[in-house]
Amino acid sequence: MSNQGYKELIVYKKSYDAAMSIFNESKLFPKEEIYSLTDQIRRSSRSVCANISEAYRKRIYPKHFISKLSDSDGECAETMVHLDFARDCGYLKEEKHKLITEEYLQIGKMLGSMMRTPEKFSVNKLPTAPAN
Repeated sequence: MSNQGYKELIVYKKSYDAAMSIFNESKLFPKEEIYSLTDQIRRSSRSVCANISEAYRKRIYPKHFISKLSDSDGECAETMVHLDFARDCGYLKEEKHKLITEEYLQIGKMLGSMMRTPEKFSVNKLPTAPAN
């Protein structure tokens, strides 16, 4: 891993792009959904990315790393449920639902792989304070 951090992770890029797709699609949801489905799907999709970034910062501690990735995976699953509601309520076309859901299925698989092999992302030593 280079110094660019979590933004270089393919899973982060995919989850960020998927969250932006959801944001753009949810602009078309009815106004009566603004404080329910629209808000929920935006928050859960953004949380996938946020938890990946937190996990990356905690990768020196494998259990914390896995825990944050697990949180991200949970948010990924929640987002897919919201996508189903959006489709079934007629707010999201079947084609777009299928496309975004497939992205989240891939993201979930990538998160699962990361959780099974945290050593690939580990940091060898604790960060040190700069010398005064």
